[in-house]
Amino acid sequence: MLLLLGVITLAALWLTPWSALGVAPFSAHMIVHIGLVAVAAPLLVLGVAGSDVDPVVRFASWFPAIPISMAEFLIVWGWHTPLLHHAARQSRLAMIAEQSLFLFSGLWLWLAVFGGAAEQRRRRGALGIVALLLTSIHMTLLGALLVLAPRPLFEHVDAPADLGHLRAASRALDDQHLGGAIMLIVGGFSYLAGALGLTRMLLRGTALRPRLGL
Repeated sequence: MLLLLGVITLAALWLTPWSALGVAPFSAHMIVHIGLVAVAAPLLVLGVAGSDVDPVVRFASWFPAIPISMAEFLIVWGWHTPLLHHAARQSRLAMIAEQSLFLFSGLWLWLAVFGGAAEQRRRRGALGIVALLLTSIHMTLLGALLVLAPRPLFEHVDAPADLGHLRAASRALDDQHLGGAIMLIVGGFSYLAGALGLTRMLLRGTALRPRLGL
């Protein structure tokens, strides 16, 4: 069921006008971004975790949680620099690269935390919690930067031509603030909820060990 929800989420994100080049507002771009890393990715991972198609079961060494969280930090912040963000809004190839990296980094991190057999998750649990908390923090910080910025940080190309310069800048700033709020709330909450869920799962497993005579 979770796997199906993840696939439906991906389809909803990629088959809507939100993914169109240069025409969608920044807030719509942020919905796609956060939908990939913080909604679709965990749903897909939780749908396959521990199964025969879970790559962590066989290749656990490829999924070090904290280094992966640092890699995701570089990917997310890098694609939100003005140069790369503008490229993704103007070039189909750059947009595909951006969204592919978002999805890949999201899947990589969530697999590192929730993938593998139960015993593997217990062994890596503390590092997984730290990785998710670090990711929640940097998502919150980037969202706050976008919300609190006093001017537009990106070149927007979707403002109607008949708007005056000041009015267009004001609309772009409002849209940027909305996009930042989406990242701050949805992105920060998703990773924080994941960390709390993993903590609860580990505590329940620890509590069961004496009863099972382990």
